[in-house]
Amino acid sequence: MRAYLLVFLVAAAVTYLLTVVAREIAVRTGAVAKVRDRDVHAEPIPYMGGLAMLGGLVAAYLVARKLPFLADSPAFVLHDAGVVLVAGGVICLVGIIDDIIELDALTKLGGQVLATAVLIAFNLQYNFITKTDGSQFSIDPAQGALLTGLVVVATVNAVNFIDGLDGLAAGVVGIGAIAFFLFCYELTRINEVTRATTAALLSCALAGACIGFLVHNWHPARLFMGDSGSMLIGLVLSGSAVSLSGQFTPADISQGAHGSQASLLPTLLPVLLPVTILVVPLVDLVLAVVRRTRAGRSPFAPDKQHLHHRLLEIGHSQRRAVLIMWLWAALIGFGSVFASLYTGPVMWSGLGAAVAVTLVLTFLLPKVRGTKTDALLEPPEEPVSTL
Repeated sequence: MRAYLLVFLVAAAVTYLLTVVAREIAVRTGAVAKVRDRDVHAEPIPYMGGLAMLGGLVAAYLVARKLPFLADSPAFVLHDAGVVLVAGGVICLVGIIDDIIELDALTKLGGQVLATAVLIAFNLQYNFITKTDGSQFSIDPAQGALLTGLVVVATVNAVNFIDGLDGLAAGVVGIGAIAFFLFCYELTRINEVTRATTAALLSCALAGACIGFLVHNWHPARLFMGDSGSMLIGLVLSGSAVSLSGQFTPADISQGAHGSQASLLPTLLPVLLPVTILVVPLVDLVLAVVRRTRAGRSPFAPDKQHLHHRLLEIGHSQRRAVLIMWLWAALIGFGSVFASLYTGPVMWSGLGAAVAVTLVLTFLLPKVRGTKTDALLEPPEEPVSTL
């Protein structure tokens, strides 16, 4: 655990420091978010936060290679992590170009497919699905590549879609990465197998990069991650999930907590866990596609009807809307992890209480006027010049 903590801290610190450099590069290259009708920011903000996050991830990976705990692990652990970062570099480059000259949707999709192809070329893809009886169903390589592509591209676009408020995407993905790291670590601890996994390394580094970036991205943001960041963190999270799917056999992970088979584990492990962790942005993505196609528009056509926009409409402030969506992401992400590893009335009672609290904060809090929450969460308004 100490090795993972060091990886987390390195990713957070390097991302935090490189964000200043990325902001300067964005200003010099003109990669600045102009104010549009669908946006909530009132002044141009530089992009390219993804450049700093990629630097943090690479720094964490280089440190991990020097740590005995990870350096002495099976060779594929660091190799697969390196493959994911190479694919992340490809998609980050596409995002940087988009931040500067604004690529069309099909070109960006082509970049996403190219980055996914890097994963598949190094056999980092779904190879089997674990069935509910613990047996394995082998997947044809072509089918595995298609399934991997669908999961990765869907995750990348889901994160990209949710990146509409200061700190929203970085917070949701950071929470998902922490939940996924907990799943990976507890899975290996419970079943007494090696703690060194590609998924744990990547999710730990990703959580650190997101938190290091959030210091600059919290409202009012001084820098946006842009497509270079949203596509990068979406690919790293989905890539880490894909890497876990092929690392263990049913014999390796046959037990949940206290020696019992976890009821959701066989299904969540190979495919559904990354989808579940990112269910908030994925739901937003599906709703956006349905909404736009029903209106006769392109699925990629922007609008101002995302979930975070609706939270603003019902009375939440910008910071509070972000915190609410973080809360939903934590509820679903950590709830999925606990339900997949543990059983019993205590676990289900805790999840039920968390659902109730989240619902109350989402729908009743905006109706409470005159509370101190807005004063605590929102920055004071700057005086308007009369000159």
